[in-house]
Amino acid sequence: MRTLDDLDVKGRRVLVRADLNVPLDGETITDDGRIRASVPTIKALTGRGAKVVVCAHLGRPKGQVNPKYSLRPVAVRLGELLGQDVAFAADVVGDSARATVEALQDGQVALLENLRFEPGEDSKDDAARGAFAEKLAGLAELYVGDGFGAVHRKHASVYDVPRILPHAAGGLIVAEVEVLKKLTEQPERPYVVVLGGAKVSDKLGVIANLLTKVDRLLIGGGMAYTFLKAQGHEVGRSLLQEDQLDQVRGFLSEAAERGVELVLPVDVLAATEYAPDAAHEAVEATAIPADREGLDIGPKTRELFAAKLADAKTVFWNGPMGVFEFDAFSGGTKAVAEALISSGAFTVVGGGDSAAAVRKLGLPEDGFSHISTGGGASLEYLEGKTLPGLAALEE
Repeated sequence: MRTLDDLDVKGRRVLVRADLNVPLDGETITDDGRIRASVPTIKALTGRGAKVVVCAHLGRPKGQVNPKYSLRPVAVRLGELLGQDVAFAADVVGDSARATVEALQDGQVALLENLRFEPGEDSKDDAARGAFAEKLAGLAELYVGDGFGAVHRKHASVYDVPRILPHAAGGLIVAEVEVLKKLTEQPERPYVVVLGGAKVSDKLGVIANLLTKVDRLLIGGGMAYTFLKAQGHEVGRSLLQEDQLDQVRGFLSEAAERGVELVLPVDVLAATEYAPDAAHEAVEATAIPADREGLDIGPKTRELFAAKLADAKTVFWNGPMGVFEFDAFSGGTKAVAEALISSGAFTVVGGGDSAAAVRKLGLPEDGFSHISTGGGASLEYLEGKTLPGLAALEE
């Protein structure tokens, strides 16, 4: 895979596909982690005299212009982090984009409007996607792929444009791939994976693949209740995927056969309702009252999970242990994160809600070996899938 060092960028227009898909409250960015992660590659290019044209998506506007998903607030924050004004194009490949790019001087940066305002960006029709990619590629002379959070998508800006322009991987993608290789190619053992989040169905493939690779698998979050139900336990009104019970029983059997230690919660915080101020109590995970729902792992499970992480040498964590957005149910996620920090292991936080939780809970980001910017991309890589964006950069 070519890197920035393989490109002569001075005085040339470089299209950088970044991942700037940040959460917004109106026009206020509530977590700028992905913007911060994009800065080193952009600075490396401007420092070498490139004219940098950044493109990215935000949300799912479904091919329609929607001010709610405008990248304008992102341009302001990116400029603050870069220490220079970032010109903003009011469209993606239209008159504003062309004029904005044409006006760039060496070392300057522009940001195009949301790629997904264009239906060709994520079209499943190869011709439509290719036609949009040609227009996007026409704005630049070189391409740098640095949006790891989108590399598992076969989208025009990720998959088609690098097949048109001379290209290289940005520093963020290079770093992400190096970390994922450490997780998949002879990881130091014990190798422990912690999975949480809402749905088992979101992680079927990765669980199946990890059972052939890990020593220990810790399951928390909403998905744990489907595992508990598969063992025959009452889970009350907790999140449950009935259609996945047979699949989960299969995972439990395979883990036993392979000698993989699969660890489930032993207690949970059972609440009267899904609300930040809901009345709750810690109950045994095998005896959740029928009128309650589990919203976090309990104190005994926090101690258990911490003990199971203490001797780890490699840890991958994806998915919160509970509804961390509610303070009363954030303790389990915080306990697991703190256990990772104190373990001394090579620790990888798999993006998405896990990375958001680290920042929301005020935990030191440098306490982890790596915080990924792409939860979905990380999971698909660990599942063994080919990621279209990485494949295009390797051509």
